[in-house]
Amino acid sequence: MTRWISHFISRTAGVAAGMATGLAMSCQVVSAQDVEELKVGMLATLSGPAAIYGEQMRDGFMLAVEQSNGALGGLPTNVIVVDDKLDPVYAVKQATKLIEENGVDLIVGVNFSKVMLAVHDPIVRSKTLFIGTHSGPAPIAGRSCSRYFFSTASQDDQVHETMGRYASLKGYQNVVTIAPDYEAAHDAVAAFRRHFKGQIARELFPKLGQTDFSSEFKQIEEIEPDAIYAYMPGGMGVELVKQFHTSGLKGIVPFLSSETVNAITLPYTAEMAEGLYSASHWAPNLDNPSNKRFVREFSRAYNYEPSVYAAQGYDAAKLIHFALELTGGIKDQEAMISAISAAPFESVRGDFRFNSNQFPIQDFYLVEGVRRTSKLYEMEAVARVFDDVGDAYAGSCRM
Repeated sequence: MTRWISHFISRTAGVAAGMATGLAMSCQVVSAQDVEELKVGMLATLSGPAAIYGEQMRDGFMLAVEQSNGALGGLPTNVIVVDDKLDPVYAVKQATKLIEENGVDLIVGVNFSKVMLAVHDPIVRSKTLFIGTHSGPAPIAGRSCSRYFFSTASQDDQVHETMGRYASLKGYQNVVTIAPDYEAAHDAVAAFRRHFKGQIARELFPKLGQTDFSSEFKQIEEIEPDAIYAYMPGGMGVELVKQFHTSGLKGIVPFLSSETVNAITLPYTAEMAEGLYSASHWAPNLDNPSNKRFVREFSRAYNYEPSVYAAQGYDAAKLIHFALELTGGIKDQEAMISAISAAPFESVRGDFRFNSNQFPIQDFYLVEGVRRTSKLYEMEAVARVFDDVGDAYAGSCRM
């Protein structure tokens, strides 16, 4: 080829220049065709009042992609983000479209259990790798587990179990629980009881959507419990914290919670949530290099503080990145399953490995609402409650 081109150069510089240009263009086309792309489908709730959870998860994931120069594991990465609208039927349609029409290599995401329970089986039946970044219902961790599903979050019961264990360690004997009257909330209270050695003085189940808790606080005042345990997500939790602050009980009755006092609700509760407790496997003050970099760069990139939802999304992308580095960029499902199982990355939460059901074995912390500046409030890990713990359903998983 070189001799042939040289012959043309000797005849005319103009023709040679044209040939060189043509060859360069041809090489670029071949090169572009040879570059393999990683396609990731992301299912997240991005509309309605719950959109903030999906936005945090998406932003955490995309930060890790950007840190990898847009190429997880060295493969140019195309992330197709889909709003599941917190609608299980719609979510299944979108997951099917991602697999059959978009041809994604794997799917990540899902914030809420009702969506996860709907999309899990169709995705894993298609033998598509699926990395959950928040929701971890019991069936998926147990009898319906799949070798195609991994979680970078936790099993749903574990934060409630953490608070139950903490209440026991503190020696509380009588606790009032308060949670909305729907199935997942009843499950949360049952998970709290699993590790609480004392007595439940009363279980309060206000109606879903209720915003006036004066009756519940009156009952709590009459009972005089050692502590309150609240599972009250979203806007109900914001109102509960505000009314607890003005009830006269703050500073007298300890307030323990899960999915109630967190980075999502702190901007709305601010000083009213100071000193109130929750449970988590992550907090911004965890002292490890990966977490420090994540918190610093997330805040700089998005101009707001990360929550556990962002941390879970970030870890998912890091897991994919290092698994692909381990396979040498090979996207073969079997190679990826083996690489992901090894958890070859440094998690923002520190110690991290997968259990037999492919949910994490990890630490859980007591976290507290604290004031950082006049305007900034964060959750701070103040005590480790569980060390390297798996979930209660792993023994029911048969892969």
